[in-house]
Amino acid sequence: MQALVYLFIALAAAALGATAYFGLTFTPADSILVAVVVGCVCVMIVERQLRVRAERRLERGIEDLSRLLATDAQAGAVLGRRINALSELNPGQRLETVEADISVLGTVIRQVAEAVAEMEDKMVSAPTAPVRSADIFAREARPAAAHLVADEDNEPIIPPEMVRQALDENRLVYHIQPIARLPQRRPAGYDLVPRLMLEDGDLADRADFMPRRGSEDICERVEGMALNEAVAIARRARTSGQSVSLHVPLSRATLTNEAAVEQLMATLDASRAIATGLVFVMAEAEFQTLIQTTRALIDAILRKGAGFSLSSVRSLRLDFAELSGLGVRSLRVDATRLIDMTESYTDFHLSDIAAYVGRYDMALLAINVESERQIVELLDNDIMLVQGNYIAAPGPVRPDLLLEPTRTVAATQPVRRHAEV
Repeated sequence: MQALVYLFIALAAAALGATAYFGLTFTPADSILVAVVVGCVCVMIVERQLRVRAERRLERGIEDLSRLLATDAQAGAVLGRRINALSELNPGQRLETVEADISVLGTVIRQVAEAVAEMEDKMVSAPTAPVRSADIFAREARPAAAHLVADEDNEPIIPPEMVRQALDENRLVYHIQPIARLPQRRPAGYDLVPRLMLEDGDLADRADFMPRRGSEDICERVEGMALNEAVAIARRARTSGQSVSLHVPLSRATLTNEAAVEQLMATLDASRAIATGLVFVMAEAEFQTLIQTTRALIDAILRKGAGFSLSSVRSLRLDFAELSGLGVRSLRVDATRLIDMTESYTDFHLSDIAAYVGRYDMALLAINVESERQIVELLDNDIMLVQGNYIAAPGPVRPDLLLEPTRTVAATQPVRRHAEV
């Protein structure tokens, strides 16, 4: 089409040149010049029109491409938002939670079915005296509960006056007992164990001299000295390139004394660098009472970075979400009772307890481990933290880590290999 236009332009230019030569009496040179000029002008006009048309077509193509790119950008943004929403859902964790809940529900249903079957069997054998499943569990749980009550009711064999005298004479020493993590049995932390040096050089354990009721001043002094010792050990261990987790005893006697609380908070405030490695061990019953009376103090200790470990736990039927929010990191349960009498602790199956507690960022700590069979049983049920004399007995700390390195006890040297840091 474009070639035909150029052909018409050439014919028109030649016709104008001939008209100028024959009709206007131009010279041949002038006539040729007229034809060339007319042809060039016409070609320029046509080329300009073609260029303008091509530019308009290109502009329309660019506009269409821009609209397509904008649409693609919007679709990409929508897709990105959907991908982010899907990534935040974390379906793996939700599926694990659902699986754990289904497993727990299945265990509970199985236990209910077993209890109902047992009830039916006993009703058939003795219809005049039906036995309830609650009565069965109560009878089975009574020996363990009675054992715990008996241990707590026993008074120390060393009178408070002798304990105060020993404290004045600086005869209180602190040993450590490791908390092992299965299966490697590597230390995950250390319990700070107070021991009283008697006049004949023997050592008295905590159960032999710590008062059960009354004599709060003794508890305050022992726990205050334990905190100072733990801070010194943690600081010197940190200086040497080690990081240790120390479990320090704490009781209601300290937290209800204003002066002792001020000293506790001052020590934690001055030790923020190592406060996260300090865990206060409290009896579960005392901790539950303090939640109602001095919750603000527990929150203040938690803000300093320290945590809590509950001992003497008689039941796992607790509000784990609340305990986790209050900084509880572990629950200490008796290994023998947990394995042999699981129903006295919880309604869950033994294999489901650790997973359920772990959902609240807490761990079960099995104490008083007595045999390898118990370790295998705990490991099979995902209970990884253990403690007991079978694992490692309490032993002295290295003298360079103590608050007073000169205070050593020769009688404790045989157990150094078990618990030395």
